[in-house]
Amino acid sequence: MKHFLSRSIVFLVMVSMFLCLPGLMQAQQTTSLDVGVAAICRDMVDREPVDAGISFPVSVGQLYCFTKITGAQSPTQVTHVWYYGETERARVDLTVNSASWRTWSSKIVQPHEVGSWRVDVLGPGGTVLKELQFEITQ
Repeated sequence: MKHFLSRSIVFLVMVSMFLCLPGLMQAQQTTSLDVGVAAICRDMVDREPVDAGISFPVSVGQLYCFTKITGAQSPTQVTHVWYYGETERARVDLTVNSASWRTWSSKIVQPHEVGSWRVDVLGPGGTVLKELQFEITQ
């Protein structure tokens, strides 16, 4: 009976570990991601940001959010969330396929969208990895 009970406990512990493993892997993936470089810019050329800044005229038309993500141990995803003031204006899911990965999203700026903006870079669990603030001026 003791032998059976010991085997049952070992079996239950192993099953519990197996069931918890995906959650642990997700937590490790989220904490290991880092935004090595981030910029709001006017253009992207050869996978690099061009004319990065924190203030842009409303005539800019379109902006890009560039991020270099490091630390991914397997393919994963980050999200760029564009805010005008406190209003979410765009949400873009982006794939990260290696330990060092450059990716970007873009947003068209409307003529009436003058003021404070930000882009939150979210990890797979929704954790904010980076916040980039900028402004659109007249």
